[in-house]
Parts: sequence; C-alpha cells; structure tokens
Amino acid sequence: MAGRGGESSGGGREAQRVADELRARIGHVYPLGSFLPAQRALAMELGVSRDTLQRALRELANEGWIESRRGSGSRVVKVQRIQSSTAKATRVRGQVTLAPFISEAFEQPEVTLDVYTLTSESLDAHIRLQSERIRGGFISPQRITLRMLLPDPFPLPYPRVKGDVDDSRMRERLLRITETHTASLVGALRDLRTERLVPSVDVQVRHAPLTPTFKLYLLNEVEALHGMYEIIERQLELTDGEVVTALDVLGLGATLTHHVKNPADAGAPGTVFVDSMHQWFESVWNHLSE
Repeated sequence: MAGRGGESSGGGREAQRVADELRARIGHVYPLGSFLPAQRALAMELGVSRDTLQRALRELANEGWIESRRGSGSRVVKVQRIQSSTAKATRVRGQVTLAPFISEAFEQPEVTLDVYTLTSESLDAHIRLQSERIRGGFISPQRITLRMLLPDPFPLPYPRVKGDVDDSRMRERLLRITETHTASLVGALRDLRTERLVPSVDVQVRHAPLTPTFKLYLLNEVEALHGMYEIIERQLELTDGEVVTALDVLGLGATLTHHVKNPADAGAPGTVFVDSMHQWFESVWNHLSE
C-alpha cells in the first residue's frame, strides 16, 4: 500500500506510543473479553486525536489483541498466556498475565530481576506499574536490582519487511522502541532512588551478540518465566503511514512457562530449570555482554 504523505512521522510515533500503552493495559486493566473504552473517551484520556488512536487500534487488531466491529467497539480477544503446574500460579490464573508475577516479586524487601528479551517494551510497562504502587505506599521494597540483556543493534533476522532484506525500516523501528522503553524503565527506577522511596536501586543494561529466540524473566532467584518467540507474518503500519507485510515476533503474545525452585529438592524439575537458566544468564552476562 502506498504511503500517505499527509501523515507525519510525529503522528506515527504518537500512534506507536498509544499502541504500547494499550498493550501494557491488556490483561489487567482490560481483561480477556472486555471492551476498551469508547474511542472519544480513550483519545481524550491518552491526549491524542481520534485518528492517532485509530491507527494504534488497527495495529493491535493486526496483531490479534483486539477485535473491532463498527457500532460495538473494540473487544480484547487475546492476553498473555502463562502455563504452570504450581499452586501459586493457579491462584492468579484468572489474570493470565505477567503482571501478577512481577507484582509479587516487588512485594519482597529485596527485588532481583534478571531479564533477557528482544526489546524492553513489556518490562517497561510492568516497572512503571510497580513504581506507581511504591509511590502510593502499597509496597515498600528496600532494594531493587535489575540486570537486563538485550541484543546488539546488529542486523537481526527479525523483524524485517518480507521479501526485502535490505529494507532497514523495521530494524530502525525496533531500535527506537527499545531505546525509548529502556530509557523509560531505567529513569523510573532511578527516580525511586533519587526521591528516596527505595534506599538502594541498581540497574544495569548490557547488550550481547545473540539473536533472542526466547524471553526470560528470573524473579528473586527462585522463579523463572520462559517463553519462545514465534515468527509470524503480519501487516504493520510504519511511521510514514505505509503498511508493509512484516516478519516479526510478538513477545507479548508468547506463551510463558512458569518454573519455581524448591530449595529442599535439588533434583526437582523446577529447581533444575531455574538453576540452569541462572547459569546460562550469568555466562552470557559475564562473557559475552557489554
């Protein structure tokens, strides 16, 4: 489809910001089967035009998160799926999102997160949510330690425009998304320290020359959330308004498996998995990342 010259790159960035915000809300603010607020109200809340909001909604619809029908609004038809056999996970199964696991991790006096991911988009949304809980006095961790591994900004096999390996726009888009969300989450955590809401905050971000085939969250050294990236083909609207067929991965849509370490049983499957993922993370962090 030809680009629409009347739409500025600034409008495209705003649409991307709105899409990011709505993705972060899907699953907890907007549960599976619920309807998003009316477009006029949602556009006013987010401070954008209805045209910008509609561009964001089209992106979410193309990704399969929502289904929009004229006269009926936009309904959530997909949320993050987490598979676990543990009793604790069953208690939060109704929410089926990453949010309950991150929230529970932040309710401890010492919070430790080791994260390996393609972009920092998902984590940024959850960090900002926990930051608001801390500001509201609902939780009061004394120490937060985050180590995040991201891929080097070298040409990755995805995302890219289908049939044109030399088109760099998808890679540039990925880099912009990652830089924006990384700065956001690092700033949110450091602000907690600056404002003396959390006495100790240590945030480190490194890059490794690896193509992420999975995402990994290690929580407080006793839990792991792990999910494989599935390559998909989808329609994507770029900042200049052109719609392209993209080969991409949807990290927010990946099914995550939940594993819990049992300190009393070194041979338990959950213990073996969490320990092996910690060893893998440490090896990349210490030997490959910069």
